Amino acid sequence: MPQAHTISDSTTPTTTTAAPAPPAELSLEERLTLINAEMTARLDQAAVAYEVNTAHLGTEPVNLADIITGPVDTGPGPVPHLYPTPVAALLQRAHQRLLIGGWCKDAMSDEDGARCLLGAIRVEARGDRGLEASAAAVLLDAIRRRFGDDVDSVPSFNDAHATSRTPLCMVDQAAGLADARGL
Repeated sequence: MPQAHTISDSTTPTTTTAAPAPPAELSLEERLTLINAEMTARLDQAAVAYEVNTAHLGTEPVNLADIITGPVDTGPGPVPHLYPTPVAALLQRAHQRLLIGGWCKDAMSDEDGARCLLGAIRVEARGDRGLEASAAAVLLDAIRRRFGDDVDSVPSFNDAHATSRTPLCMVDQAAGLADARGL
């Protein structure tokens, strides 16, 4: 019978690893610095994830006129007159009245003092029916330039809107149009 030989591998080193040293106590400042670094890394990662996850969403700029629907306080003092012509100045005052006092529809004015487009023009015309008619005509022309000849009148245009944004923009544009015409 053949003899069995045991082969020992003497090439494997027998190393002993030292036990890890106990962690050193960190001061409060050092712990806060480490936590700050970790949180900064997490926030950076979250920001990148947010950008990736929302890249496909279309965004439109926010128009504050859509958000702010009540009267706006413009501060003390009268509004400076930018337009030297009477119709343009009247439309500018009507615009300012609508901004400050509020806009309404389906009535010349409401219980809170808000006014429709013609109501604001009438108050600012201070009884001058000719000036009031000229301002209303320029306003209707500005409205028709933008929205077409299907608009019957200023009151119908005013009442067709749910918010003040478009009607107020049209009064402002009409003031510029009246000034350009020298009215």
